[in-house]
Amino acid sequence: MNTDAPKEDDALHKLVRILLMSLLFGSSILAANAADLAAPRNQPPAVETPLPDAFQPWQIRLRAVGLLTHPGGGDMNTLNGNAFVSNGLKASNAVIPEIDVSYYLTKNFALELVCCISYNKLFLKGGPLANTQVGDTWVFPPTLMLQYHWTEFGKFQPYIGVGVNYTHYFNQQAAYGVLSHLNVTDSWGIAGQVGFDYMINEHWGLNVDLKKIMMNPNVTASLSDGTIVHGHAGINPWLVGAGITYRFGGPDPLPPIAARY
Repeated sequence: MNTDAPKEDDALHKLVRILLMSLLFGSSILAANAADLAAPRNQPPAVETPLPDAFQPWQIRLRAVGLLTHPGGGDMNTLNGNAFVSNGLKASNAVIPEIDVSYYLTKNFALELVCCISYNKLFLKGGPLANTQVGDTWVFPPTLMLQYHWTEFGKFQPYIGVGVNYTHYFNQQAAYGVLSHLNVTDSWGIAGQVGFDYMINEHWGLNVDLKKIMMNPNVTASLSDGTIVHGHAGINPWLVGAGITYRFGGPDPLPPIAARY
């Protein structure tokens, strides 16, 4: 009886077990190494897409404005004989709505077009008939301003401006107890401005504004006795306003970028 066969079978089984264990151990090492491998070198690094610029070039403001007239001089004299009549005309105060449209040339410089309409009574400023109402008129005073805006204070953004005003007087009526005719001609003048916006978010903000406009129109009138007088009125109002700001016209938000596989 051959006793070597079982011994050979036991040795073969041990060899097979050793080979299987070695195979499993080697597979584990390969799997671990594969997990630790770096991404392929030819794969480009992820690049963050920049957010769109928040700069909004267009702006609209709506304000409530107190129109405070400040007679800055003037004169009214008779055409024949040049006799003194009054130190010009003064206009009544008023509260009016005001709208303006701005375009930002840069983040700091902007052009602003201001528009409003007011109704004012006209009075003689001095002389024997001082403070006598001599008429009334509607006033349309569009003003173009060049502004500088400070942007380094966050939501608080103050500005200054200087510009030119053109004032049109229309629907003029004489107070017939004193005058039989009144004509106030259109005028040109300079304007100055200071104010600030407090931006609540990218589009909406609150605004406070102060303007000084030089208005010195020529005036021709006829007294009730037919005497013609002429001169000019130094109206020169302050405009004190507060309202809301809306900015728009910036770049559209970028669309979402789908991941590529």
